[in-house]
Amino acid sequence: MNPHAPRWALAEDGDGWWHAGPLTPTGAAPLRVREPAEAVRAAPDGTRWVWQSTAAVYPRLLAAGVRVERCYDVEDAELLLLRHEGRFGEPRSAAAAWARLSGLPVPPDPPARAADPGMQDSLFDPRPSPVPLDALIAIHTDQAQRHDATAHPDRTRLLTAAESAAFLVAAEMHRAGLPWRADVHRALLTELLGERYAGGGAPRRLAELADRISTAFGRRVHPELPADVVKAFAEAGIKLKSTRRWEIQGLDHPAVAPLIEFKKLYRIYTAHGWSWLGDWVHDGRFRPEFIPGGTLTGRWVTNGGGALQIPKVIRRAVVADPGWRLVVADADQMEPRVLAAISRDPAFMEVAGRPEDLYTSISRHGFSGDRDKAKLAVLGAVYGQTSGDGLKNLAALRRRFPRAVAYVDDAAKAGEEGRLVRTWLGRTCPPPAGSAEEDGEAGIPQDREDGGWAPGYASTDTRARGRFTRNFVVQGSAADWALLMLAALRQAIAAAGLRAELVFFQHDEVIVHCPAEEAEAVVEAIRAAGDRAGRITFGDTPVRFPFSTAVVECYADAK
Repeated sequence: MNPHAPRWALAEDGDGWWHAGPLTPTGAAPLRVREPAEAVRAAPDGTRWVWQSTAAVYPRLLAAGVRVERCYDVEDAELLLLRHEGRFGEPRSAAAAWARLSGLPVPPDPPARAADPGMQDSLFDPRPSPVPLDALIAIHTDQAQRHDATAHPDRTRLLTAAESAAFLVAAEMHRAGLPWRADVHRALLTELLGERYAGGGAPRRLAELADRISTAFGRRVHPELPADVVKAFAEAGIKLKSTRRWEIQGLDHPAVAPLIEFKKLYRIYTAHGWSWLGDWVHDGRFRPEFIPGGTLTGRWVTNGGGALQIPKVIRRAVVADPGWRLVVADADQMEPRVLAAISRDPAFMEVAGRPEDLYTSISRHGFSGDRDKAKLAVLGAVYGQTSGDGLKNLAALRRRFPRAVAYVDDAAKAGEEGRLVRTWLGRTCPPPAGSAEEDGEAGIPQDREDGGWAPGYASTDTRARGRFTRNFVVQGSAADWALLMLAALRQAIAAAGLRAELVFFQHDEVIVHCPAEEAEAVVEAIRAAGDRAGRITFGDTPVRFPFSTAVVECYADAK
């Protein structure tokens, strides 16, 4: 990032006009235009834009054929700073920030907006209540001072810049869309579920399985209703707490096999069936709304569409355009490598820098070459498995890598004691008294993926909170790294003048859609982006952040 790049603010006045001007006096008169694209075209090249919300502004620019190199998202910065200051639950909108600065009553944040799959080109509307240009500049100045007041100003500023860049990536991915063959998808559904009956109702395969389940119980059972299934098993003398697969698969009852098959197919039917296809796939593209930092750990979510839970069988419908390829890249063992970098454990960093499988390398140090035990030990340290074999494996890991284990142990202790816990760049986990509802995020329609730990952070159970904060410092720091990896990859693609487009991202996987002749350059760009992100995020360490990369025509062929 160029620290000397010009910085301009861009704000809407609520009456159909946009105002833009430099953050510091330069003699240039502020612009007053009808469309934000006019202001961007008039500003100097390479300008870093300061605006209220990337999600509200950038899609309009993209629709006008205008892209920007960098931006500063005031509302996202406000959220990050409020959390860093321990002020969870306070409104984060620009209007709220201006009211706090002005000593006025602070308005609540607007209600969360549900996705409208039928209006995919308008997912980012309605826009938030605007604040004037001078107010936006004042908020930015205040936020700069608050960044300076943090314990690690350079890191917190980097986090804000990285997440602002991520919102640019998210909007561009929505614009590009994930290539999707509706004809392939429909054929898959017919293959898996059978034909649909006229007049609606479950498709043939689900209806047949429902009949088999009912026959097995000797009465009509609705297998899509867990309560009805639990009741049917109870009538057969089998008490269950739920119908989860792990609880029913070992039962000796003729309904078990068809029930497991029904549940698998029913999930596909409801989550990615014909209705989903009609709602979400248009003109050969699936365009979910990606939301960077949508979970407490900084992982992304999507607003509708189930983009982060595409079953492997449905991935057969994700097919590159003719003459194009999908470059699918998975970060290898990202969280253990991040733990090595943030703990500064010399031995662990040395192992994480070797050009081989991380768990295999660890297994040679205290695990007699047993890769599975080494993996369980590392995951136990990160996720808090402290009983049985997990405790023994953790002890072996602690002997070999004491600083790494102490790092997550300290995070767990801080969580148990109710202290704030932060990622490497300063993303903050709330205190026990907080909750998603109190944090102003109630009702957000998200495909929430947070490693299964999201409910634990607000628990009054101190051990549960300790397990969450133990994982938070690693998973959240990995999310920090991922933001910078995406920003670096986006810059590399633009600098090389490639036609390639970022089209998908989840946790540790990124997909780039590109002409076949660009695939090799994209693979190298991803590798370089991972390395660059590691250096920018964690400094000069020996830790490597490699990717397993596949160049394929169909997403399902990548794994």
